[in-house]
Amino acid sequence: MKIAILSVSKKGLNLSFKIKELLDKDSTIIKCDIYHKDVKNNFNLLFYEYDAIIAIMASGILIRSISHLLESKTTDPAILNIDDNGNFVISMLSGHLGGANQLTSKISTLINATPVITTSTDVNKKLGIDVLAKDLYLYIDNTKEILHFNKSILESKEVSFTVNSNGNYDYLFEYLNNNTLEMDVSIYFSSRINDNEIEVECDNHKIILRPRKIVFGIGCKRGKSSIEIKKAIDKVLNDLNMDISRINMFSSAEIKKDEKGILDLSKELNIPVNFVEIDKLKLFKSEDIQKSDFVMSKFGIPGVCEPSALITAGYDSKLIYKKTAFDGVTVSVALSNKKIIK
Repeated sequence: MKIAILSVSKKGLNLSFKIKELLDKDSTIIKCDIYHKDVKNNFNLLFYEYDAIIAIMASGILIRSISHLLESKTTDPAILNIDDNGNFVISMLSGHLGGANQLTSKISTLINATPVITTSTDVNKKLGIDVLAKDLYLYIDNTKEILHFNKSILESKEVSFTVNSNGNYDYLFEYLNNNTLEMDVSIYFSSRINDNEIEVECDNHKIILRPRKIVFGIGCKRGKSSIEIKKAIDKVLNDLNMDISRINMFSSAEIKKDEKGILDLSKELNIPVNFVEIDKLKLFKSEDIQKSDFVMSKFGIPGVCEPSALITAGYDSKLIYKKTAFDGVTVSVALSNKKIIK
């Protein structure tokens, strides 16, 4: 997640620096930038450039500043509102698909503030269908059905999930087992469902969910074993609260194509690995990757795990876990912008 923090007062600016310092330690935060004053012009810029905006200001200023920018719950960034004293963190916009509710909980914990979340499914301890889609990195084809689904879920109506038995949906079953709360959930298997789809029905309405491609970029020192690499991947999976069955592919640079640890792990987990050509890595440009002076001087490329993950995930993909080192193994995670089509 790329986050902008916008403040208007000196106290708000000091709180901005405190929040940034804490978020910079979080591998799921790709970057965090601070902006101060010039609220209207800054919002016009930040609204389209960041996944989330933390506004440290009065709620009236915030609402008046973004009202003309609002478009859709599927595209608007997450907006959080915090008072100058950091007493309350309020999820204002895009609570589910945009991730504002999760970020509100994270920030409030970091600064010891009270989280304020008002979405109906959350306050009634129900699982919204858009929350499930976001948590599992699934693409919703027919987003207009979200409102009806969540209303029906609030009324305790049955929700059924149908998948193809040939697909690996361990991540879905694990998630439903741990997160359905008081929902009435059923799971069915049918050959009429494509193995890259999840059909969800509730109260005679239907939503199709499709996985977005998730690529784990891997870099490592020469000779790292599959056990050591797997240990690093498990740490990342834990940080993302992600089941290993959700990984679609590993990636690394062409210089690692004979790295036994990566090859062995790919075989053990039955997850394919893509080794990106050096020429493609040299040409790749992104403001989000962390450039390595050592890798650049030795191989002429900006890095290994982040650019290879982004290239493999496809055009307009984004990082959801920045390069993080684990005892000689570096891991990053890229998410495709599109659904997987087979």
